Amino acid sequence: MPNTDQPQDEIETGSFSPPSYSLSSQDAVDWLRQLPNESVDLIITDPPYESLEKYRAIGTTTRLKNSKASSNVWFKIFPNSRFEELFTELYRTLKKNRHFYLFCDAETMFIAKPIAEQVGFKFWKPLVWDKRKIGMGYHYRARYEFVLFFEKGKRKLNNLSIPDIIEADRIWKGYPTEKPVKVSDVLVDQSTQAGEIVVDPFMGSGSVGVASLKNDRHFAGNDICQEAVDVTMSRLQDIGTLKDTLFLS
Repeated sequence: MPNTDQPQDEIETGSFSPPSYSLSSQDAVDWLRQLPNESVDLIITDPPYESLEKYRAIGTTTRLKNSKASSNVWFKIFPNSRFEELFTELYRTLKKNRHFYLFCDAETMFIAKPIAEQVGFKFWKPLVWDKRKIGMGYHYRARYEFVLFFEKGKRKLNNLSIPDIIEADRIWKGYPTEKPVKVSDVLVDQSTQAGEIVVDPFMGSGSVGVASLKNDRHFAGNDICQEAVDVTMSRLQDIGTLKDTLFLS
């Protein structure tokens, strides 16, 4: 675990150790159960929620095992029925007075929000990621996605002038449902300080990890797909220091 009591002037001048990261490939809930209680400073994640399959069925990718745009393997869906056990573990591992951000669509928001509140999270509001280009769908194809903003305890955002709409172009021909680093940059910068730990149990291509290391935060990521781990590893190896242990120490 990084020394969060390090003098702020040392952090700002970069005299502390470079950011590190740890990657794993297993079921998200199983991975979280191995993390210590209240050991995480920020959670940002994008589960492969059920409604994605509905939009794929309407579109042209229904029978494809690989993404047509990127050739990467389509992910295994995380069912809505598992949200309670997921949020329970997220709440347990998150430190008090910390934030949790969940990427989701409008349909999943109505399912996930009450479950997260039930396990103890306080819901603040949905942020909107404006992709600037339309994506999957049928009626009124979406060009936005929600980022649900939850809190455990109370922590002030670093900059109160940031709007609730984050504009960043959708990734074209990237990893399936890849998120731009710019979106995670905002969330990491708003909810952590240098040297703190960011976690993503559904890391995909590792955009949260890239944003974390770029901003001098440590990162612990997991994805059930080994290809996701390989992609993330290639993106992070030139930015931070790999840790072989399950969690950062």
